[in-house]
Amino acid sequence: MTNAALENQATVDGIYREVNRIKSIVTDAVDDGVQSAIRAVKQGRDVAEDVVHDARYRIKRNPLRAAGVILAAGIILGGLFALLTVRRS
Repeated sequence: MTNAALENQATVDGIYREVNRIKSIVTDAVDDGVQSAIRAVKQGRDVAEDVVHDARYRIKRNPLRAAGVILAAGIILGGLFALLTVRRS
C-alpha cells in the first residue's frame, strides 16, 4: 500500500511539474504577443503621424490643388450617394 501511495505521489508531482511548464510556456507566448501588439500600435501611430504631417505639408505647398482634389472627391461621392439613394421603379 505504501508503494502505491508513493507512486501516486510521484505521478501527481510529475503532472504538477508538467502543468507548471506548460503554464510558463503559455505565459511567455502571451507576453510576447502583447509586446508585439504594442509595438505594432506604436508603429502604426508613427506612420499615421507621418501621413498627417506629409498631407499638411502638401496642402500648404499646393492649396489650390488640394482644394481641387477635395472638390472632385466630393462630387464623386455625392454622385455615388445620389445614384444609390434614387429609387428605381
